[in-house]
Amino acid sequence: MIAHSNFKTFHLAGKTHSPPNLHSVRRRSLPPTIVSTKEDATESTTMKRCRQEKTKTEPRALGDIEDIIFSIEEIPEIRGSLLKWYDENQRDLPWRRISKNGDNNGVSVGERERRAYAVWVSEVMLQQTRVQTVIDYFNRWMEKWPTIHDLAQADIEEVNELWAGLGYYRRARFLLEGAKMIVEDRTEFPKTVSSLRKVKGIGDYTAGAIASIAFNETVPVVDGNVIRVIARLKALSANPKDSKTVKNVWKLAGQLVDPSRPGDFNQALMELGATVCTPFGPSCSACPISHQCRAVLLSTKDKSVQVTDYPMKVVKAKQRRDFSAVSVVEIVEVDGSRSDSRFLLVKRPDNGLLAGLWEFPSVLLEGETDLASRRKAIDNFLKESFGVDIRKSCKIVLREEVGEYVHVFSHIRLKMCIELLILNLKGGKNFMQRTQESVTLTWKFVDGEALSSLGLTSGVRKVYTMVEKFKQNSSDSVPAKTRKKKKEKTANEMNEMLGHDICQHIKVADQCFIFRRTASFLG
Repeated sequence: MIAHSNFKTFHLAGKTHSPPNLHSVRRRSLPPTIVSTKEDATESTTMKRCRQEKTKTEPRALGDIEDIIFSIEEIPEIRGSLLKWYDENQRDLPWRRISKNGDNNGVSVGERERRAYAVWVSEVMLQQTRVQTVIDYFNRWMEKWPTIHDLAQADIEEVNELWAGLGYYRRARFLLEGAKMIVEDRTEFPKTVSSLRKVKGIGDYTAGAIASIAFNETVPVVDGNVIRVIARLKALSANPKDSKTVKNVWKLAGQLVDPSRPGDFNQALMELGATVCTPFGPSCSACPISHQCRAVLLSTKDKSVQVTDYPMKVVKAKQRRDFSAVSVVEIVEVDGSRSDSRFLLVKRPDNGLLAGLWEFPSVLLEGETDLASRRKAIDNFLKESFGVDIRKSCKIVLREEVGEYVHVFSHIRLKMCIELLILNLKGGKNFMQRTQESVTLTWKFVDGEALSSLGLTSGVRKVYTMVEKFKQNSSDSVPAKTRKKKKEKTANEMNEMLGHDICQHIKVADQCFIFRRTASFLG
């Protein structure tokens, strides 16, 4: 279990240790450095200690925690320098205005909850997302749901609509479910790490951020930025993704947290990693704790050593390559008018990637395929899922390839082959009305204008934009006098080739929408 407060106990090698006496702990030799013969009255404790060591400059392996803990002299130096820098350089961010001071003396319960709620929303949004992107989403979110009680009254469709384009949609669902849980099960917002961890979707990082920033609990917060800063402070040549590394960084961060300003200190450490101690090209000359940084010292003494050598570089896993056929199905009136056309959307399963989000009908393919194979896969999908055999139930007004779009997830590279399928259905309007009234809402028809207001992923929006651009280009490329004739010819050719006829009605499958094929990955 990760320790969160004041570094009270260590759990190493199956033993529980009392808080270490930082003067008496036996240490292995620290990373050797080149000896300097000159004394500097202003040099830091870290530099003095390193100056007395051997002359080699080898990477430091991650050993037991006793080997790498901060000395009692280092801690106040780092705290003071970092907080002073943060006070002078912190970015003006909307969530910081709400939770500017963690001191809750004289602050109402409602205001404390508002602080905690703002921290929670911002920290969840900031996971895997750039700050500049988050600002607009955060402001719109807080305007729509200013309190946790307001959010608890929302539904997932509303939440996804606002979250659309931010990615990692599971975060939005966890926020909603967590808000409902807190409002329904508790009389007030949980204040401690232990109580926050009981809320669905809140992990160690988010719990530490809320507890320290909003409620002044002396607990650490560790994200990728913090791991990088501490790894460089200690010149740890360790895998930042390894569980042992992460566990020890939590303990080291717990040593450093300033009990008088835990929230500000945690934000300062993360801010430093985000703006100064960056993965590539860190601004060491602007760093307030560079004099305490072992990586800086080693790089100064040995030109073959670079600050960016710490922590260890981890080779990213190779992305899986997937292929899918995407069919943008548009239904037009019997007379061929597209003034009242509708698009078919299907809802993804409630579990898995992009759970519960809307997308155009799509099929995951086994590798790259030809046009005929993709069309057959889509036709089978529509028939199995909806009971619609477009070879018999529909007249194809237009079926054309639109193009390809590659969408990249963290672990998947998805190549989508997109087609536009315009169908003319006799009695189609009644069919669309029945679909929209479906209790399960696993599929529905919407007009183009409504598409823009739905919580669609960036991938789905990109597909729709490509289709609209394709239709515009097709319209512009055909002279007005011949446009209608050419369309009719295209439709007749398609009907003759595929044997499509208009039928009197569409028979909808009893189960409405069945994923018999693996759902595609649209983001």
